[in-house]
Amino acid sequence: MTNTKDYSKTKLACYLGFVTQAIVANFTPLLFIAFHHEYKVSIASLALIPAVFYIVQLITDLLCAKFKNLDYRKGIILSEITAAFGLIGLAFIPALFSNPMIGILICVTIYAVGSGLIEVLCSPIIEACPFPNKEGMMSLLHSFYCWGAVGVIIGSTLFFTGFGLENWRILACLWALIPLYNIYNFATCPIEPIVAEAESMSMTQLLKNRVFWMFLLLMVGAGASESTMAQWTSAFAEASLGVDKAIGDLAGPCGFAFCMGLGRLWYGKKGENLNLSAYMMGAGVLCFIAYLIASLSSIPMISFAGCMISGLAVGIMWPGSISLTSARIPTGGTALFALLALGGDMGGTLGPSLVGLCTKSAENDIQSGILAASIFPILLVVCLLFIRREQRMRKREGN
Repeated sequence: MTNTKDYSKTKLACYLGFVTQAIVANFTPLLFIAFHHEYKVSIASLALIPAVFYIVQLITDLLCAKFKNLDYRKGIILSEITAAFGLIGLAFIPALFSNPMIGILICVTIYAVGSGLIEVLCSPIIEACPFPNKEGMMSLLHSFYCWGAVGVIIGSTLFFTGFGLENWRILACLWALIPLYNIYNFATCPIEPIVAEAESMSMTQLLKNRVFWMFLLLMVGAGASESTMAQWTSAFAEASLGVDKAIGDLAGPCGFAFCMGLGRLWYGKKGENLNLSAYMMGAGVLCFIAYLIASLSSIPMISFAGCMISGLAVGIMWPGSISLTSARIPTGGTALFALLALGGDMGGTLGPSLVGLCTKSAENDIQSGILAASIFPILLVVCLLFIRREQRMRKREGN
């Protein structure tokens, strides 16, 4: 019997899901100056916003891993509702508190739950669809986070230039229209289970699987390699190129996200006939070289070029790690994707933190921090070597 389900609707919904995640992750940091002036929030207190966002996202990943038979449709619709409500609430809730920072953190917590659910559920939803070239499709899916990040940074900058930073509440509500619209998409598109309920592994079973731990380390390396440069390129551009913050935000995070998106888009379109693990090893080596260029060059433009090259290199790391793991542990189910997201987010926390610590100890030399973080693409390459060795051993045993 021919399957007449239109999975292009599912693909569109998941694409917009990652755009939604990019909005909630990148929009609020653009408002730090507005919060500082309007609500009198100290610069030091503003550091709580990304910290709370990532902690809540990590907790969401962990909770999803504990639910073996999570309803994908209800979960992903909830992700869009919480993302939209958090963005809209940002425009109104802080003013209800004598300390507006409490209201801001409430909204951040709400939309961080949505971001965590998107991260856990969109990948297995796409993986379960009967698309050819699953690895390329996964890379293409994750490229929409990059395009969303570029869009929200450029779009917000243009809005503030045209209408003033004081009208940020209007923009928060406008960005919320995307997840609100996507509620309909996820409510009506076909969604298949990644694994039959009776066959899926529990979190406990996965944690007892020796091979799984190597894939989890792979995700830590991928998340750290990506997030380190993504979070430090703005400061790096300001310090090394001597530009102001607005130009630093556009040249740094926006340029990095664009390059990362190009890397994911290229593999999504052209990677069908490539060996994924070998390609990722090449990307890891290129990323390491790019980190060395960024951290060791005394010429600012060459250092900055290293940042952009690393964007191209890290593009395949996160989606590629998911594809490799789901192929090796096909019965992992929701717990697998949730724990992989947790590993990626752990790397995304460790990498930038290491840069911060090393930068501080080196008397605010960001290049020293970037050099220290070059260990993470090395970690990724080492994990891939072990995984490829394990695959060869399994083939020999099978023969």
